Amino acid sequence: MPEATVLAISTGVLRGVSDGGIDRYLGIPYAAPPFGMHRFHPPQAPEAWDGERNATQFGPTAPQLPYQRGMDKYLDTVEVPGDDILTVNVWTPADRDPDAKLPVLVFVHGGALTRGSAALPTYDGVTFARHGIVVVTVQYRVGQEGFAVLEDVPQNLGVLDQQAALRWVRHEIGAFGGDPGRVTVMGHSAGANTLSALLALPHAGELFDQAILQSGPLQAQPSKRAGRMTREIAKRLGVAATRAGFAAVAPPRLAAEQTALTAGGSPLGRGPSVALAIGGDAVPQNPLDALVAGASTSIPVLIGSTSEEYRLWLVPSGAVDRTRWSTVTLARVAARIPRRIVRAHRVRRPDATAGEVIGEIISDVLLRGPITRFADSRVGAEAPTYVYEFRWRSPVDRLGAAHAMELGFVFDRLDTADAVALGGPDAPQVLADAMHRAWVSFIVNGDPGWERWSPRRPVQAFDADGGHIDFAPRAEELAGLPTR
Repeated sequence: MPEATVLAISTGVLRGVSDGGIDRYLGIPYAAPPFGMHRFHPPQAPEAWDGERNATQFGPTAPQLPYQRGMDKYLDTVEVPGDDILTVNVWTPADRDPDAKLPVLVFVHGGALTRGSAALPTYDGVTFARHGIVVVTVQYRVGQEGFAVLEDVPQNLGVLDQQAALRWVRHEIGAFGGDPGRVTVMGHSAGANTLSALLALPHAGELFDQAILQSGPLQAQPSKRAGRMTREIAKRLGVAATRAGFAAVAPPRLAAEQTALTAGGSPLGRGPSVALAIGGDAVPQNPLDALVAGASTSIPVLIGSTSEEYRLWLVPSGAVDRTRWSTVTLARVAARIPRRIVRAHRVRRPDATAGEVIGEIISDVLLRGPITRFADSRVGAEAPTYVYEFRWRSPVDRLGAAHAMELGFVFDRLDTADAVALGGPDAPQVLADAMHRAWVSFIVNGDPGWERWSPRRPVQAFDADGGHIDFAPRAEELAGLPTR
């Protein structure tokens, strides 16, 4: 039977709930609501409160529209109204020692920098907390609220939000039994992208001690290119691309205009999108460039992707079936992909369609190639790098081993509605056991249980068998990819 549990932090007293041996405190503000006088400003300190704050429900979600173009069938959108969107949620063992210093996991959700919420059922921290880990999930500004490129506004406000949340963790997590000196960050997709930007900072070690990056691009765009979406919205609305101009527009309207501009786009195109912008304190340079040059080599990293990332991007819209070989040729030339890379893909998968081949190449350019460059740059570094590839193929709607498919396995939450939508009701529990155990081991011990990256290029392949090592997979396809 759930019971109330009370705990004090620097800003006041929290009243959470204790159930099944786990205490949870939800919707805790780490910064002030980023609206009104704080809109389009860096995160500001939260106000203290009197009495007990109800911490039994998730806080409001960032302004966004639900997924569209068939993606809504597989990716759910949680909407909680309100302005207090800069919050964290904490799960911690109820029977912890009063002087406990437990390892801490901080999870940053994905959503293409335009959507997402920490309130999805799969992200519930209870499964990690059962292993003696204090879990924190983070809400941050997305879309134009967090990533508009405005003339008089710091770039990448959503990344500054995450920095504020991590400083909150360092300062407050001891009250929940966590060790502020044993913090592992974990991000998926856009969450991994933003964390790669933090990992590239000279002061990354002030924010966290280890990192898990799942299916996240390691790149940012030049400010002018990243600002195309903002400029297009300003033009459509007849406002200036400034703080005053955008602050005059209601957040739902900005989200609607942004969604309209991205409708019909795909990773094949070069239309406006929301992206990390190079410049300013949050992302002073392209993250991959800084990381390859040696940034944060003292921080252990677990990094990887799924084997068919592209299927979530191209299957729901039907683009995987509409793509012709002529499109592959045009895209290859535009992206300066050597012809031999296309041949290598066709040799490895002679039955692949044009849409599948171009999807594989997109996955290589966006994810697998940069991941390999990053890992290669850390051979012999002080801290280890571990690389994985998720290969289990879902039977749902030809999704296969698509983007986001691994989340239910990593969190060991295969029974949640959002995990079932991707993987179906019969996803292999043995694989969830293996992945969850590896992630727990990395968080607790800094070692997921397989060989660290070396010139042998060991990749832990997670399939229905629970996992095995492959050495230098996809070497032919990855050799000679453009580095931009």
